[in-house]
Amino acid sequence: MYGAIEAGGTKFVCAVGNEAFEVLDRIAFPTTTPEETLTQVFEFFDRYELKAIGIGSFGPIDINRDSPTYGYIKNTPKLAWANFDLLGAVKQRYGVPVGWNTDVNIAALSEAAKGAGEGMRNVLYLTVGTGIGGGAVIGGRMLEGFGHPEMGHIKVRKHPDDPFAGTCPYHGDCLEGLAAGPSIDARVKKKGYELGQDHEVWDYLAHYLAQALYNYSMVLRPEVIVLGGGVMKSPVLLSKVKGILLELIAGYIDIPSIDRYLVPPKLGDDVGVIGGFLLAKMELDGER
Repeated sequence: MYGAIEAGGTKFVCAVGNEAFEVLDRIAFPTTTPEETLTQVFEFFDRYELKAIGIGSFGPIDINRDSPTYGYIKNTPKLAWANFDLLGAVKQRYGVPVGWNTDVNIAALSEAAKGAGEGMRNVLYLTVGTGIGGGAVIGGRMLEGFGHPEMGHIKVRKHPDDPFAGTCPYHGDCLEGLAAGPSIDARVKKKGYELGQDHEVWDYLAHYLAQALYNYSMVLRPEVIVLGGGVMKSPVLLSKVKGILLELIAGYIDIPSIDRYLVPPKLGDDVGVIGGFLLAKMELDGER
């Protein structure tokens, strides 16, 4: 039996699954302090005999196995979690192999293995919600190096009609600062779901997201890009992004038809925990 922890900045989701990566049990609860949150994590998993656990965490996190802070959540705005050894706490409790990566990288792993990218070797996953994060499976392996990708913090060109300065506390008008959910709130003092679909803010967000996808496409050449997160649930945003992306690519590289290239997640709410099961098995089998 495998365990999975989807450690989000807003909530934790814990699950156990079988060899077929089917969810047998799960629980979700708010992310509070490390002590309170881990108490609930341990109460859930203590009932099961696990072979391995996979953790996909909000970041930034340290995924460099040679680093003295491997397994730590690093300089997160959630101050109670800054420089917290989440991996170490879980390993100490259970003494089984524990895989460790970002929440978006394991979502990419999940969609590549069991979801919209099944059968493909190059899959990119981008979530657009409270923040913007991206992960990728390239050549069948999760994209990582000295650290993990920070796809939400690339620079994009400003829309000529958008005076907004951005919300990112580090970079201001990076992609996340201009196109994540809080940017809508800060611009118009409303949530995205409260806006009409003809509101100009959707044009701004599409302008920024399409640029990002253009850059990812040129560098990583994915076979499919999976777009998740609450902001992408807008009825018009995805279609606007598709149109602008095609204009930007301008026929320079080959991509599948746009409706097969930009797609919503296939695994829905299970994307993180299935990715956690897959990561757990990889760690158990020594495939990382």
